[in-house]
Amino acid sequence: MRTKILFASLVLLAALLPVWFRTGQPPLNRRLEGNDLPWPITFEGQPLRRLPLSAVDRRFADRFPGHIARFTDGRRILIMRAVQEPTPMLHSAAVCFRGLGYAVEAPHAVRDAEGLTWTCFHAQQADRAFLVCERIYDTIGGAWYDVPSWYWAAMLGRTKSPWYALTVVSQP
Repeated sequence: MRTKILFASLVLLAALLPVWFRTGQPPLNRRLEGNDLPWPITFEGQPLRRLPLSAVDRRFADRFPGHIARFTDGRRILIMRAVQEPTPMLHSAAVCFRGLGYAVEAPHAVRDAEGLTWTCFHAQQADRAFLVCERIYDTIGGAWYDVPSWYWAAMLGRTKSPWYALTVVSQP
C-alpha cells in the first residue's frame, strides 16, 4: 500500500513540475531586469533621456510585478511599465492620477498622426494640468489602448509577453 501511495505521489509531483517551473516565464514575484529590456531610445523622432523614478513611481515599483522606467524627450515625460505576466497591477494612468488627487476627465480614444490609437485624458490639480495619453503594446505587433482589452487578450493567450504600457504626460 505504501508503495502505491509513494508511486502516486511521485506521478503527481512529476505532472506538476512543468507548471511550477515553466520555461521562459518567470514566476509572478520575480522582477524583470531593467537592463535586459529593450527600452526605447527615441520617441516620435526625438531622443530619449532616462530619468530617475519619482518618489511615487518608486513606491509603486516596490509592489509592481515588472519594471518601471521614466524618460523625457525634453518636452514630455514618458513612463514605461513592463510586465511578463498578465496582472491587475498594470492599471490605467487615470487610476494613478485619481489616486494622486487629480480631477480626471473621462478617458477617450485618440488616433495620432501615425495611426496609433491611444487613451487620452486631461488631469487637473490646483494650478497643475496635464494631457495624459497611454497605450499598451507587445513586441510582435499587438497593441491596446485600454487595459481591460490587453488584460483579457493576455489572459486568453492571444498575445505574448513582454508587454509595455507607455504613458506620455505633457502640458496641454
